[in-house]
Amino acid sequence: MEQYTVTGMSCAACSARVEKAVSNVDGVTACSVSLLTNSMGIEGTASEQDIIRAVEQAGYGAAKKGVASEQKKSAGSAEAEFLKDKETPLLRQRLLASFGFLLVLMYVSMGHMMWNWPVPAFFAENHVALGLLQLLLTGIIMVINQKFFISGFRSLFHRSPNMDTLVALGASAAFLYSTYALFAMTKAQLQGDMAGVMSYMHEFYFESAAMILTLITVGKMLEARSKGKTTDALKGLMKLSPKTAVVLRNGEEQEISVEEVRKGDIFLVRPGENIPVDGIVLEGSSAVNEAALTGESIPCDKTVGDTVSAATTNQSGFLKCEAARVGEDTTLSQIIQMVSDAAATKAPIAKVADKVSYVFVPTVIGIALVTLFVWLLAGESIGFALARGISVLVISCPCALGLATPVAIMVGNGVGARNGIMFKTAVSLEETGKMEIVALDKTGTITSGEPQVTNVTPAEGIQEEKLLTIAGGLEQKSEHPLAKAVLEYVKEKELNLPDVQDFMALPGNGLSGQWNGREIYGGNDKFISSKAEIPKELKKQSEQLAKEGKTPLFFGENQKILGMIAVADIIKEDSPQAVQELKNMGIHVVMLTGDNEQTAQAIGRQAGVDEVIAGVLPDGKEKVISALQKKGKVAMVGDGINDAPALTRADMGIAIGAGTDIAMDAADIVLMKSRLRDVPAAIRLSRGTLRNIHENLFWAFIYNIIGIPLAAGIWIPIFGWQLNPMFGAAAMSLSSFCVVTNALRLNMLHIHDNSKDRPQKKKRQRPEKNLVENTAILNHRNQNKEESKMKKTMKIEGMMCGHCEAAVKKCLEALPQVAEAMVSHEAGTAVITLEKEVADEILIKAVEDQDYKVLSVQ
Repeated sequence: MEQYTVTGMSCAACSARVEKAVSNVDGVTACSVSLLTNSMGIEGTASEQDIIRAVEQAGYGAAKKGVASEQKKSAGSAEAEFLKDKETPLLRQRLLASFGFLLVLMYVSMGHMMWNWPVPAFFAENHVALGLLQLLLTGIIMVINQKFFISGFRSLFHRSPNMDTLVALGASAAFLYSTYALFAMTKAQLQGDMAGVMSYMHEFYFESAAMILTLITVGKMLEARSKGKTTDALKGLMKLSPKTAVVLRNGEEQEISVEEVRKGDIFLVRPGENIPVDGIVLEGSSAVNEAALTGESIPCDKTVGDTVSAATTNQSGFLKCEAARVGEDTTLSQIIQMVSDAAATKAPIAKVADKVSYVFVPTVIGIALVTLFVWLLAGESIGFALARGISVLVISCPCALGLATPVAIMVGNGVGARNGIMFKTAVSLEETGKMEIVALDKTGTITSGEPQVTNVTPAEGIQEEKLLTIAGGLEQKSEHPLAKAVLEYVKEKELNLPDVQDFMALPGNGLSGQWNGREIYGGNDKFISSKAEIPKELKKQSEQLAKEGKTPLFFGENQKILGMIAVADIIKEDSPQAVQELKNMGIHVVMLTGDNEQTAQAIGRQAGVDEVIAGVLPDGKEKVISALQKKGKVAMVGDGINDAPALTRADMGIAIGAGTDIAMDAADIVLMKSRLRDVPAAIRLSRGTLRNIHENLFWAFIYNIIGIPLAAGIWIPIFGWQLNPMFGAAAMSLSSFCVVTNALRLNMLHIHDNSKDRPQKKKRQRPEKNLVENTAILNHRNQNKEESKMKKTMKIEGMMCGHCEAAVKKCLEALPQVAEAMVSHEAGTAVITLEKEVADEILIKAVEDQDYKVLSVQ
């Protein structure tokens, strides 16, 4: 998305017209204009010149972001300059100058005329001079606020009137009529008609014109100040970026600007300093506070080989790092870009306000003219009728309509950014709260994604230390994923591991070796049973652990069983609570995994999900998401490359932050922390933001529905209610301020507080147990019939866990002839669906290259 800065916009009608003008340019596929940040996001092949020309022809100005000197800056510094509040100081100066002259004008026009406050004798005796003074003071205030007239009449001449047009027309009408009254009064005074002089004195609306301009400026300043606060979160992120870095050049330390750091540079970070760019630790260890990026207050331990991110704080040790991502590629810059892009996009709900805003100003001008003529036809004076028409012009506020959605979106994005939840677009922020089904990938999302030792059970009469020593000695020479888990557990115990001789890895079965002249071995129950008899109690425990989704590994010495160690991909601490929070919101929670049914069901029970779908391959996940979408809106949560198709297919893709770049690119929302509780938090934030938008739109619409008839004088014959144009201007100023202030309340939303969670009012039929799985199976079978795909079943020896299954699946599906491979280590089979004929020898070679033995192919 290319972003442009747009100048000259003052209300929602402006942004709607710019959007329409640019959308009509050849090559533009999508255009979104934000009144809040005065920015425009463009997608397509249109040239920069064509886009700028279209904006200028609509009566506004445009320039592409990031040109000239900004190209030399990082994304953060360029955006920080763009978001700097330049409008409020200028409006404050205008307001102070206007207010000074207005005080004098109000003293002369109302203080002297109504309450007889003293004025110099020259003015007291000469009513024409008093009128000329009011004209002069009003003219000065109009010059100070000339921007309203320049923008307003330019837009009118381009046939695209905006809010400034309403203000300019109202103030001009009051000023011109008052000037006419002044000349008429001068003529009456020259003719000696004192009654006429006093009559025309009461027809002056100079103070109304001046007050309208001053009050609108007050509203504009309050609005600009509040709008500035809505981008505080984004500006806060930009301030985090360090300005300098200490790098090693020719063996010497040099302090350089962070923009000068290049990929591959070696940089140093001392305790208390911020890390300048993303990098990899080469030397040292430290605790790094990543709260700025993830919202997590507990520091993370970093050592050699770990990654560090720009803007995080080194708290304790000295770190020597290699720069991996610099400039716009750092994690911080990408976060800033995500929040900025989200602000430049438009939520679907904003389209309602845009459509209204586009016709709002012309309609209001029409109502003002009708009001003027109706009161004249009713026999009222020109002054009275004009006051009603001016009131209609100045009370009408398209700004409140235009700001109702973008300010809430910007604040909501800021709240999300502070909590490590990144919404890529305004659409994702609005739609997330409407999700009815959440599909969770198991590995890395519900579980940690890395096997860990969960149970250590020594055989009777055996010390735990001996069991772990033998296990560690064997596993330190193995490359199996489960070996790493056992070895890490043993190392934590700080045991001295034996040097095992004659080590042998028997594919899929187990390990064996010699130590101190004795045979030691380890592996699954089938392998161990051939070496020694497993005690019944231990066997029973292993079966129970297997039902819980764990992999039991037995170890023995000579003909004696030493004990059992269970390994599993354990669920994250917060997963059960996150799932329960989703269910409390009325959301149906489904777990998708490529694991076998038994392991998946065990994890599903621990997490508390509503439904488990096991044995699903990457393209299978996408099919299941499609089946789920028939029952409601679906959010998919995942972290791996194999989740990318499902993330794209889902109504809302959510990527866990510790996942792959591909998953993050495919997702609509990125969770910077690997914490599942951020999923219900994102839904909570979306619902809160949408509720705030509804409140803003209600206020904006109801304000105009009540205000315009009141200003037109509809209630005068019934209740005698009459609105002075000055009060109309005050109401207009406050309307936008109220909308922006209401949006700022989102900053007080506690997105991790689940005490107020409720199901959505819209009820739906929850998917029946296994309905989606059955649908997916039927679809799969039908597809097989239609495409006449062949199936082969391989009997494989040596698989003993889910990781073995994954290895066999991967090698088979790498073959171009294989469409899908359903592998089960329990059954010892691989059921293969073929795109076209393939020789058995090719299939056998692929599996046996992974050190598993193929018994048969049918």
